[in-house]
Amino acid sequence: MTVNPASEAQQRLRQDHARLWEECERLRKLVGALERGGPVPAELQASGLPSSEEVAELKKQVESAELKNQRLKEVFQTKIQEFRKACYTLTGYQVDITREGQYRLTSMYAEHKDDCLVFKAAGPSGATMQLLETAFSRSVPELVQLHLLAQDSIPAFLSALTLDLFSRQTVA
Repeated sequence: MTVNPASEAQQRLRQDHARLWEECERLRKLVGALERGGPVPAELQASGLPSSEEVAELKKQVESAELKNQRLKEVFQTKIQEFRKACYTLTGYQVDITREGQYRLTSMYAEHKDDCLVFKAAGPSGATMQLLETAFSRSVPELVQLHLLAQDSIPAFLSALTLDLFSRQTVA
């Protein structure tokens, strides 16, 4: 038998033992160098570990990336507020996300602070919207019946509601 599994296993064990012994000695020298507080000799540095210069450079890059990320967040917040104000001015409705898939619309012409509509996204990827019942939506049943149920048009409903609320404010 030229290939003896037991002798091959013993040979592998001897090789592993020798390799681990060398690694242990190298690590002892490394610990000694670190305990003395001196620089780590190049021959003792692990090939996978970055040098202190590389670590410093990586820290700078991380700080730079964090600063850039913070600036982007600030710009996005500013743009979001700008967009919300523009939508409010153009449509007359402030839109707030109340919870996942639900949107509260408050008209700039609302008579009371609590007068709002709540829509829920429905269908695949929120392609359709469904009006949820609120005290305010119950106060305009004719508009709901005509524009949402008969015509299936949220824009027409919101436009009619805006005109109705606007006329109440200008007449009163």
